[in-house]
Parts: sequence; C-alpha cells; structure tokens
Amino acid sequence: MMITLYGIKNCDTVKKARKWLEQNKVEYTFHDFREDGMGSVPLAQWLEAFGWEQVLNRRSTSWRALDETQKKGMDNSSAQALALETPTLIKRPVMTKGAETLFGFKADSYASFVQ
Repeated sequence: MMITLYGIKNCDTVKKARKWLEQNKVEYTFHDFREDGMGSVPLAQWLEAFGWEQVLNRRSTSWRALDETQKKGMDNSSAQALALETPTLIKRPVMTKGAETLFGFKADSYASFVQ
C-alpha cells in the first residue's frame, strides 16, 4: 500500500522522517504543504478522525503567534481554516497508508506503521 508523507521539506522532524524512510528502503510520496499546496491534503478527514488537538502542533511558533481568542475558541472548523491559511500549524510530519494516519516522528512507531 502506498505511503504518503506530508510536511514541509525544511522542517527538521520531516527531514529525520524522510531519512529514516530512505534508510529503511520504504517507498513513499512526499507532499510539501507549501510547494504542493493544501488542495489535496485530507485535512478535514484528519480533524474529524483525531480532533484539532492532535492535528495542530500547540508547541509551534505558529501556534504561539495566534491570539488567545483564537486559541480559546478553537474547534475543528476554525482549526481547518487556520491550518489551510498557515500550514505550519499542522503537527509534522503526517504519514498516511490507506486509512491509517500517524502524526509526528518516532522511529519505533514508523517501523510498526510501515509493516
């Protein structure tokens, strides 16, 4: 089954994930949020399945740049609008395989996921 890795190419965590995939000879397609756009990103599905708390990176500088009103009133709908406008809010990388989705990078999680 085809694996897609979503992220931003200059993100350090995305670089680690790509290196791990390449070292382990895992075939994948990379979708850069900035270069390839957000049109084909299944953001609404991620939000519905996992909720905005797991999809958005609340430790990012992009999150810290939001005003308190935006943060306190956050729901899946507002998270989607903000993430489409500012893709760096999305926790990276996101790896998908069929209906399965994994956020972030941990080598042991990747090893289980790609099996």
